Order: sequence, then structure tokens, then C-alpha cells
Amino acid sequence: MTTYNDGREQAGLAIIEQLGWGQNEEVRALDEDLWRIISEANFGTIWAREGLSLRDRELICMSILIAIGAPGVSIHFKHAKNLGFTDEELKEIIIQTIPYAGLPKALGAMALLRRIQQGSNPEL
Repeated sequence: MTTYNDGREQAGLAIIEQLGWGQNEEVRALDEDLWRIISEANFGTIWAREGLSLRDRELICMSILIAIGAPGVSIHFKHAKNLGFTDEELKEIIIQTIPYAGLPKALGAMALLRRIQQGSNPEL
């Protein structure tokens, strides 16, 4: 396992905490190396950059995950309130993807959002 001492891991963990994901324990339980790469490279390098707010980055991320039909959007929906997103805004994000990503992906995302709103804990 490679670790970096340049602050990327701590920066990444700080971003993950702001998103409301704790320390992203589900991914860590899946694989420690994958968790470290995600924490350092994705969150500590890309998400920690200046230029866009964390809320803007989350909006972009949710939109892309909806567009590709990724079930991982569930963790973003589940914790979006930590960045100030309302249920109505999440609904509108999904609706906005229809002409660009297609109706089937929007339907899947809306069904996932409703399960989360009803208290289900869908798998990541």
C-alpha cells in the first residue's frame, strides 16, 4: 500500500467529512487500497481544488452519475442535504438529465432517490 505524505489524504478525508460520508467506511471495508486511492486522488486532489464550490462539484458529480446510470449516486443523494440541497432540487437535477441522458436513466435515478427519501439504504 502506497501512502503519500503531501497532505492529499487529509485533504480528501476533510472533503469526505464535509460531504457527510464520515470516513467513507463502506469503501474502506471493501478494499483499503481502493479507499486510499479514492481519498487521496479523487477527493484530496480533484475535489479539494479551488475554482468550484463543493456544492457545485457535488451537482456536477450527481448529474454525471445519473447520466451514466451509476448506482453510486445513492450516497450523493443520501448526503446531499449536508451541502444544502433540498429534495426539490434533487428532483430537478434528475429531471434536467432527461434530454441529455435519457428517460430510463432519469427513471432509475428518481426511483433511487425515492427509496432514499423513504428511509431505505440502497447499496452503493
